[in-house]
Parts: sequence; C-alpha cells; structure tokens
Amino acid sequence: MSAVTMSAVLGASAGTHLTARRATASRAGLARVTPAATKRSLAFTTKAMADETKEPILVRAAKGLPVERPPAWMMRQAGRYMQEYRDLAVKHPSFRERSETTDLITEITLQPWRAFQPDGVILFSDILTPLPALGIPFEIDDYKGPILETPIRDTEGLKMMHELDLDMLPFVGEALGILRKEVGDSAAVLGFVGAPWTLATYIVEGGSSSTYKTIKSMALRDPETLKAILSKVADAIGDYVGYQIDAGAQCVQIFDSWGGQLPPAMWEVWSKPYIEQVVDKVKITHPGVPLTLYANGSGGLLERMATTGVDCIGLDWTIDMADGRRRVGNKSVQGNVDPAVLFASPEQVERAVRDVCEKAGPTGHILNLGHGVLVGTPEENVKVFFDAAKKIRYDI
Repeated sequence: MSAVTMSAVLGASAGTHLTARRATASRAGLARVTPAATKRSLAFTTKAMADETKEPILVRAAKGLPVERPPAWMMRQAGRYMQEYRDLAVKHPSFRERSETTDLITEITLQPWRAFQPDGVILFSDILTPLPALGIPFEIDDYKGPILETPIRDTEGLKMMHELDLDMLPFVGEALGILRKEVGDSAAVLGFVGAPWTLATYIVEGGSSSTYKTIKSMALRDPETLKAILSKVADAIGDYVGYQIDAGAQCVQIFDSWGGQLPPAMWEVWSKPYIEQVVDKVKITHPGVPLTLYANGSGGLLERMATTGVDCIGLDWTIDMADGRRRVGNKSVQGNVDPAVLFASPEQVERAVRDVCEKAGPTGHILNLGHGVLVGTPEENVKVFFDAAKKIRYDI
C-alpha cells in the first residue's frame, strides 16, 4: 500500500436479512440430512481440512488453524524505506505509473520478498486505485497527496458513479496472477482494498483531510446522499475483492484507515454496515478466503470490528496485544509491533517481536506492525523482525 494514502441503516438491515436467510437455509438443510448425505459431508470436510493444511502458513493463521510459528508480513512492506525501491522510483517518478503498470507492480511487490522472505506478499497498489473504474478520477500530487477535482457532495454528483468497470484494472489481476506463480507455496499473496467509509472521505473531501468536517457534516446535513455514495462504493469494493481473489489473492485486507476518526456511535452507522456489505458479498462468492479488517486508531472500535464478519482483526500499535486479543473474542488477530521500534537496536526489535507473540498466543495470530513501515526504517532491522519471527516455534 502506498505512503500517500493509506455503511447506513439500510446497509445494516440488508446484512441482517442476508444473515437470517443463511441461518434459515442452514437449519432447513440440517432437517433433511440423511445417512448418505452425512457420509458425503464428512468426506468433504475431511478433504477440506486436508486442503487447509497445505495452505500458506499466513492463511492458516488467519483462519485460526494451528501453525508451527507466527507468520509475518508488514504493512507498507514495499516502499520508500528500501533503497531498491528508491532507485526504481528515480527511473519511474510517477506513483500512478508504478502502481498501475503490471511489470512495475510485480517488481516492487517482490523486492521485500526477495530481501526478507516474509510470509505474506502484499500487492503494491493504492486504496484509491479502483476509483476511476467507478467513475471517479483522481491524481496524486507529490506534496498534497491525492486530489479529486470533482468531489461528490450532492445528488447531482452521484451521476458520476457507475458500476465497477474491471476492464480498467487489468494490471491488478495480471500482477496478482504473476505473483502467485513467482512465490508459489512459500508465501501467501495478499490483496487489499479501502473500506467504503475511508474511500468516501476522499470522494467527498476531494483529497486528504485532517478534520473530515465536510463528510461528517454531510452525515448530518444530507445523510441520504452519503448513504448512496457509501452503498455504491461498498458494492464496487465487494466486486473488487472478488476480482483480486479470482486473480490470485489468498487473503484480502480491508483498510478502514480513517474509521478511527469517527466516534464509535458514528462508526456503527457510517462505516460498519458498509464493511458488512462488502464482507457479505465476498463470503457468498469466495467463502474460503479469509478477510482482515484494519483501522488505525481503533482502540474504541475493536468489539464492533469483530462483529463485521471478517476473519481477522488488525490491531494498531496503541493497543496492548493481550487486551486486544481478549476484546475481539475468537477472531484471529494481526499486529502489532510499534513501527518506531524498528529504529531501535536489533535486541530491542527481537524483544518487541517476542512480547507481541507471547501475548497473542500460538493460534490465530499474524505478526505485523501496528501501522505501515516508516520512511527511513533501517532495512537491516526489517530483516531482524522477520528473522525473529522465524525463530519462534509452537507445539502443534
């Protein structure tokens, strides 16, 4: 994910009805079980369990399955802290070019994999990448960050938006397919998307914001327009996740980067239902692929995040791992070493890794930072981080 960027009552109601329909169908199915059907079911379950043991260690951990050690990757794993990336960026100075050209995406994504052998290889892209395919163009200024010349702030603006045109995103699918072939079974290929609320902040504000006053005031002044924006975005992102999975992603992370800017009660109305809309759509079409939800500044949201239907909750570095683990119940967790620790001594990096892993326990934990890798992070300490994780062993 790039350094420049990191659903309403109606949506919640739809998600509730969907869950109820699934539960009803499940109960009806149980009532019709026959001995032959039971044998077939057991055979299918046994095969599914055998298949799961062959999955990459990160995918198994996301599903809460036993693992022999903590799998590890880093948010912003590919990027400016690496000299190899900075050299490439000199030759290709446009971020849009780097993140929307198949060969460059693949090369940049593989740079940290070759250097550190993480257990997850996350697509080099941006949460805003699908917006043009939804009818919303944007540019990235080297100093100001993302710029949307025509923000949507009324019902007239909604006419810009259309169904997701995947033909405008071939580089995403192509790169994911190549990455699966390159890394084989040695690591999981990870896709990612922005959560509807987070994407809507850019769509409404017209770029980055420190206060989010335009979109927050819209929630109070013109809630129906904001609901329409969020619902359209959620529908498109559900399709985009499915597209990434079909192309090769084995796990997908949803970044609600600016969800933590909402008070919990507002997050319940303006973010959670639309995340659920995305999750419900993906779980119908790709039920076996784990989804992770991460929100920066989410200390007040963890219990709520755990009820969205995702498989794994990403914790930021401000949350104690033991406390976070307790608060999300039986969900897998990801995180959450403070990125600043990577500027310390190797011994302190190793200590931080061991502390987080001990608090998380041996099952259902993916080691990561609590935020993205910071610019200027010593590459040698990134290696120490990954090597420390590989030294830990669990009894399974």
